[in-house]
Amino acid sequence: MNDTSATRPGRLTNLVPALLLALLVGIMTSAGPAHAQSAAAEGQQLAFDIGKGNCLSCHVIKGGDLPGTIGPELKDIKSKFPDRNELVAILNDETKRNPRTVMPPFGRNRILTEPEINAIVDFLQTL
Repeated sequence: MNDTSATRPGRLTNLVPALLLALLVGIMTSAGPAHAQSAAAEGQQLAFDIGKGNCLSCHVIKGGDLPGTIGPELKDIKSKFPDRNELVAILNDETKRNPRTVMPPFGRNRILTEPEINAIVDFLQTL
């Protein structure tokens, strides 16, 4: 007599985590570019928002109206700052790198949250 019913539940139990992992990988892979685009779009909104990033008050940025001239034009950012962590640090508190900067410490002063700073960096890297 060959009884396989005892081993069958064990096979299903082992199969479920593998299927969930495959599903999760598929979702993450297919949502990657769309998520990056939406994060960059959110970052642009924050950068142009007068009550949040307000980057246009000091910088020329493609697509923005009435830019300021205090800071440098924001273009070719990915080539100037290939390490995104450097941009995150600048937005968090540029005074750590340059104590004489006029750039507001957006993170230190809680003007922007960490997710908002990351979204703005996503946007800046598209310039």
